[in-house]
Amino acid sequence: MAEAETESPPLVATGIEGVDHILYGGLTPHRTYLVEGDPGSGKTTLALQFLFDGVRLGESCMFVTLSESKEELQASAHSHGWSLEGIKVVEIIASEESLKPDARYTMYHPSEVELGETIKSVLAEAECTKPVRLVFDSLSELRLLAQNPLRYRRQILTLKQFFSRQQCTVLLLDDKTGDVGDTHLHSIAHGVISLERHSPDFGAMQRRLQILKLRGQDFRGGYHDYAIKRGGVEVFPRLVAAEHKTSFAREAVKSGLEPLDALLGGGLARGTSTLILGPAGTGKSTIANQYAVAAATRGERTAFFLFDESIETLFERSSSLGMDLESMLKDRRLSIRQIDPAELSSGEFAHAVRRSVEQEKSRIIVIDSLNGFLNAMPSERHLTLHLHELLTYLGQQGVATLLLMAQHGLVGGSVGVPVDASYLADTVILMRYYEAVGQVRQAISVIKKRTGMHERTIREVYFESGKGIIIGEPVREFQGVLTGAPATVPKDAHRSRESNEPTK
Repeated sequence: MAEAETESPPLVATGIEGVDHILYGGLTPHRTYLVEGDPGSGKTTLALQFLFDGVRLGESCMFVTLSESKEELQASAHSHGWSLEGIKVVEIIASEESLKPDARYTMYHPSEVELGETIKSVLAEAECTKPVRLVFDSLSELRLLAQNPLRYRRQILTLKQFFSRQQCTVLLLDDKTGDVGDTHLHSIAHGVISLERHSPDFGAMQRRLQILKLRGQDFRGGYHDYAIKRGGVEVFPRLVAAEHKTSFAREAVKSGLEPLDALLGGGLARGTSTLILGPAGTGKSTIANQYAVAAATRGERTAFFLFDESIETLFERSSSLGMDLESMLKDRRLSIRQIDPAELSSGEFAHAVRRSVEQEKSRIIVIDSLNGFLNAMPSERHLTLHLHELLTYLGQQGVATLLLMAQHGLVGGSVGVPVDASYLADTVILMRYYEAVGQVRQAISVIKKRTGMHERTIREVYFESGKGIIIGEPVREFQGVLTGAPATVPKDAHRSRESNEPTK
């Protein structure tokens, strides 16, 4: 009988939840990994979190620094509320302390010693400390000392082989100051983590991470957004909807307003997305608020993500229509997050939505509006792809999603949209202004519903203080209402069927 295969050792967690998710658990132990990125991309912060996780587990951890002093490293850790206690810091840098015979740390200056002596000093410290996790910051100093690629590669191989024998997991940090296209380190390292940063024309710096290489282990490819906050690097893995399928009851989501539910053929279907489209001021947000109030009455939670309107304005406007969203927020039947498009990446937004669904158990998600969401994305193409994945995920979670989009212009043929998202939504509700007998009126209609029947009527809608939303009878005396400039229907006009006949 053949001997059973030796089980693989448990993976080494990085201490960063998002990175471990991308790596499907962590790094293969006793290997050397390259973490590369421009200065300021967060390499040192990520490496410190890796060591702190080792300290938490009672492992011996060591940080070798050639580019920063221990004081600078402590200041960086302190900015995140951390302490270096439990981490052996080895400075290979000239300082006054290096002149004292009782210096606590081994001190060298790269410009005063040969590369071989520098490597030997690192290995000597490692022999004494016997670290389980080690960070080497940074390789740019070794590259300068080596002076030629061959010698540089040989010294890196020496480090790799030594720490492999020592059963140590190593992160080599590199600031990419070498020649463009230099992939010597990529071929040596067991895995490569690349950090990128980009400064848009307006707004906060955008950062993203990707795994370029990982031998013998699967990982989630592509780019993943991340942010550096107090407390360290937070990574937002790219959302893959296919991995989050759940079962749920296929039922109608009622608005609590019978005429609106009738217009929709009985209500919205759970697990579907609805686009509420119309010019500014036509009542899109009020319709969404109505669903939130009805959900709270049923004991369900609604989450609002506001890109345009402030929370105070939302409360004031809804209160005037008899919708007390503020008390719902206090009772935790409602959550509201004010989103600044210039400060939030698409990955972080998707992560916030997912947390609202999975942790806070929200059953209705309101995104107000897609116009603001578009401003947070680098291009229309990316918006469509990202939105499709997000809506698919929400649908598979049984969440009813309300997407609000303001059209450019107010009336007439000038009304347009910044991006066509109507084909992504399962249901489209169209709000319109129109002119009639010297008045500006508002109309509501259901243009599309994939999951069942709906009315094809165009109904007048208006909003009264204290009474909320009032949906009137079908607008039969005019035609061309959706254009904003209707004409009177001739009294003897022939109609092939009743205008309120439901259809697919």
